[in-house]
Order: sequence, then C-alpha cells, then structure tokens
Amino acid sequence: MTPPLSAPLLRNGAPWRTAWKGLWLMAVAAVHTVFAVVEFLPQWNEIARRGVFDSVGTDPMLGAVVWFGLFGIVLALLGWAIALLERSNAAALQALRTLGWGVLGLALAGIVLMPASGFWLALPPAMALCRGTRR
Repeated sequence: MTPPLSAPLLRNGAPWRTAWKGLWLMAVAAVHTVFAVVEFLPQWNEIARRGVFDSVGTDPMLGAVVWFGLFGIVLALLGWAIALLERSNAAALQALRTLGWGVLGLALAGIVLMPASGFWLALPPAMALCRGTRR
C-alpha cells in the first residue's frame, strides 16, 4: 500500500505548497538584482569610475539606478523574513498578514505608476499573505 500523496515538506514540516511566498520574493529579488546589473552596467561603471563614494551627486539617472539596485536587496531581505515567519508558529501569522498588506500596497503603487514593470510579480505572494488564514 502506498502512502497518500502530499506536498513535499520543508525541514520543519511545513509543506512547500503553503510556505512559498518568501521564497518567491527572494527569487524575484535575485532576478531584479541581476537585471539591475546587466541592464544598467554603463551606469554602474560610471559610479565605479567616479570612485563610488558620493558618485551619484545630482545625476538623476545614477540615483534611479542606485535605488533600483538597492531595492533588490531590500526585497530579498523581506522575502527572507517572510520565509522565516512562514516556518514559524501561529503567532507569526499576524506579522505575515501585516507584511502582506505592506507588500500589496507597494505593488499596487508600483503598478499604478509603472504598469509595464515587475511589480506584478509581487501580487501573488502579497495576496496570499493578506489572506493569512492558510499558512
């Protein structure tokens, strides 16, 4: 007799099918950061040429590139925190829900301001976190 089919488990016993939101955001962050390096390589080279420290100055393009690149790091940290909370006890559910509303607000603001962007990729985990009833 074979055991019933179930989702693969993470190390702490949480099924992959319910603890995916943090990993999703970390994957999006990795793609975002690689894109930032590849797409804006000339601007990163200019920052290096200027000696890095105070290299952005008043150049709006360099400022935008730096913020674009740094956002990938912030998104990765958020994904990591969510991944840890997803594997935690029931007390973490309220924190996850609050983070979900924050991610949803950020994603919607980004979609309104820039519809042709990657902000859409934050909607699935944000909405799942907002539901909060299922881990």
